[in-house]
Amino acid sequence: MKTLVKKHRLILIGVAIGAVSGYAYYSFVGCESGTCAITSDPLNSTLYGSVMGGLVFSMFENTAE
Repeated sequence: MKTLVKKHRLILIGVAIGAVSGYAYYSFVGCESGTCAITSDPLNSTLYGSVMGGLVFSMFENTAE
């Protein structure tokens, strides 16, 4: 388990940063009407942010090992 976390440390950091950013976006910008699929609910916004953060940070991971 330690090696898995150590190997994918950068992706996990991206997921955490994305989750915080997603919730911050919901909190500060959000969608007042409630018709926005992602930003009208804090769970959706946080999950979307974490997925996007993981994807962005996975671009910088060295997979040649």
